[in-house]
Amino acid sequence: MTSQTAIDSTGPGGRTPADPSQGPPAEGLRGHPWLTLLTVAVGVMMVALDGTIVAIANPAIASDLGATFAEVQWITNAYFLALAVSLITAGKLGDRFGHRQTFLIGVVGFAAASGAIGLSDSIALVVVFRVLQGLFGALLMPAALGLLRATFPAEKLNMAIGLWGMVIGASTAGGPILGGVLVEHVNWQSVFFINVPVGALALVLGVLILRDHRAENAPRSFDLLGIALLSGAMFCLVWALIKAPAWGWGDGATWAFVLGSAALFAAFAFWETKVREPLIPLALFRSVPLSAGVILMVLMAVAFLGGLFFVTFYLQNVHGMSPIDAGLHLLPLTGMMIVGSPLAGALITKLGPRIPLAGGMAATAVAMYGMSTLETDTGSGVMSVWFALLGLGLAPVMVGATEVIVGNAPMELSGVAGGLQQAAMQIGGSLGTAVLGAVMASKVDSDLPVNWKEAGLPALTPDRLDQASEAVQVGAAPVGPGTPPAIAAKIADVAHDTFISGMSLASLVASGVAVVAVVVALFTKRGENADAGAGVGHI
Repeated sequence: MTSQTAIDSTGPGGRTPADPSQGPPAEGLRGHPWLTLLTVAVGVMMVALDGTIVAIANPAIASDLGATFAEVQWITNAYFLALAVSLITAGKLGDRFGHRQTFLIGVVGFAAASGAIGLSDSIALVVVFRVLQGLFGALLMPAALGLLRATFPAEKLNMAIGLWGMVIGASTAGGPILGGVLVEHVNWQSVFFINVPVGALALVLGVLILRDHRAENAPRSFDLLGIALLSGAMFCLVWALIKAPAWGWGDGATWAFVLGSAALFAAFAFWETKVREPLIPLALFRSVPLSAGVILMVLMAVAFLGGLFFVTFYLQNVHGMSPIDAGLHLLPLTGMMIVGSPLAGALITKLGPRIPLAGGMAATAVAMYGMSTLETDTGSGVMSVWFALLGLGLAPVMVGATEVIVGNAPMELSGVAGGLQQAAMQIGGSLGTAVLGAVMASKVDSDLPVNWKEAGLPALTPDRLDQASEAVQVGAAPVGPGTPPAIAAKIADVAHDTFISGMSLASLVASGVAVVAVVVALFTKRGENADAGAGVGHI
């Protein structure tokens, strides 16, 4: 192991991590690195798919269960809240009890909760089981990274993380396609039932293949107050981001949760300096590369997930595509992530993460700028160029930032580091959707009355204007029943042009965020503790 580490990696009583040479080598299937990668990829695929596949099923769920729009929103929000709030704590559980155990529990729980959703006959039960999905998904994700970190030698870790990122990217982007096929040709329940056989496969593979790895100085106690403070802080922050579009950024309730989150984060930071075995040792952030990796993950998610949020509305509501067709049009993005992730892993192994990460975020910035030039009649070829460039830019960032965060943490904190990586991405995605959504709403509110008047359309009352603005923000034309075709066509033109102006501004903001991320990427470097992985503490 490298003699100089990013932080003090000695454990209680001055113990040091076990020497990488200790422990028996992998025998047969058990502990085989590439089979371990296959196993964790199958499990992680469920969680990644569920992030996007369910959105396609929401209208059918609402119709079948008689749910309101607000209730349907909770299908997504409940899952996201549970996942984001519990990721770091779940990573700590893996460090304490072993990543193999937490991974298997996560797989079984996630698959069982998915099956229970398919059997639910009320929206309340769907939401409850979505919370359980999020909690078990949080157990599964950091454990997967911890297993990869412990199984692969340093020179192959980037390639493994590249393939792992490829699975996440492909699953996330492929969710709408698979969801559209299942909802259209089977039913909405099949979107959740599909996780049951996938989970069973991951469980069988996990029992046969995964080997438990624990650092010698793994944590032996739990920081219960720290868990409570961090969970409360994360909840307030994510809740504020989720509700800000409805409440408004200037609303007192929004700022009450933001300030409450800040106060709880401050209390958490203070407590972590006092407790013997903290949930997150603050010394972890003395590593500039690790801190830069976390910030980079947030910025990447803001630019990517926030910007991509509007692209789905652009394809479906402006171009009139079905969910399946919209998903197929995003295949250049998915394809470049699939191809680019393992290549990025090899490049990062050879050059280190700094140049690939900066180059990836630069490509992302150019792609988001290109997406700001899309018009209502832009052809598929032009769209494909920008989507492909976006996928090519994101691949090294998904791989490199993950390696920077996990590799710069000591082995006994690999689960916490994995939780940090996932939490950063979840918060960044929520922040991007909220902030870029606010940019979109502001632009639409400003342009719609002017465009409406210039088109010679009948004046709207303030209430009707607000309703029209909400529809236009997702690219929909606010055409009422019985509207003459000529007037309906004018309304659609105004709605789509106004939506395009808002999406263009939001894409430019996302491009600016990506430019900032280029600078942050220059502070990253190869994980100094990555070689503490394969062979440590086999159990």
